[in-house]
Amino acid sequence: MEQALKHRVLMIFPDTDAVEAGAAVAYGTNLAEDVRRGADLLARVLKGAKPSELPVDQAARFELAVNLKTAKELGLQFPPSILLRADRVIE
Repeated sequence: MEQALKHRVLMIFPDTDAVEAGAAVAYGTNLAEDVRRGADLLARVLKGAKPSELPVDQAARFELAVNLKTAKELGLQFPPSILLRADRVIE
């Protein structure tokens, strides 16, 4: 991320925790929910369910996180509508 800031490159990550580490924007699923859903499917298989009979699983919720400090360093401004939609805004 240091190189991205040095060269003023916007990086968007799929993991919203990356915003706390300095990324400007992250949009993706919640990793804890993904693990829980995966564990549920594994538990079903271990209890005897056939993998071919399990439903296709897909995340139902996506999160948007914005780091305003990093955005400012990159010379970016987000419109208020984006900030209102964001699940997490770090100042």
